[in-house]
Amino acid sequence: MKLIDTALKEVKIIEPKVFNDERGYFLESYSKKKFADIGLKYDLLQDNHSLSVEAGTLRGLHFQNSPDAQTKIVRVCAGAVLDVVVDIRKGSPTFGKHISAILSADNFRQIIVPRGFAHGVLTLVPNTQLLYKVDSYYSVENDRSVLWSDPFLDIDWQWNNPILSDKDKNAPLLKDSDSNFIYGEMI
Repeated sequence: MKLIDTALKEVKIIEPKVFNDERGYFLESYSKKKFADIGLKYDLLQDNHSLSVEAGTLRGLHFQNSPDAQTKIVRVCAGAVLDVVVDIRKGSPTFGKHISAILSADNFRQIIVPRGFAHGVLTLVPNTQLLYKVDSYYSVENDRSVLWSDPFLDIDWQWNNPILSDKDKNAPLLKDSDSNFIYGEMI
């Protein structure tokens, strides 16, 4: 298992070891021991699975406020996405900055979205499925969004007219969001 740094030091990409042969492949997408061996120590509590039927479906930018903030480990099991992670910690030297990466069923990459970061995905092919593990349960009371097209964030989603939920169409700008993350505070 390989850990890859990104421009946001808290956000990491994981490349699992994949064993291929004429039958197909095998990989461990999660091993608490192997994650701990590379410095990733999370108490993962819930698995989520989403399907986006149409290419160009955009989900995000989502996060949960404290006390129900979540770290997510995201993986694509069918299809491909442009995955975007935004630092929303007030006072952070990288506040409002983002990284993007292609995650696909073919490259097996996973991304770690820490607490204090908003997350979004844009599907690049039809019938894309994502699996993600989280370290806190879903909380409707603390579920939040930031507008995917916020000009301050300047994200190149590489897609015109994405398919959006009403929630994502009407999300606030980052400056108007009620995120309660402060850089340097332990969450």
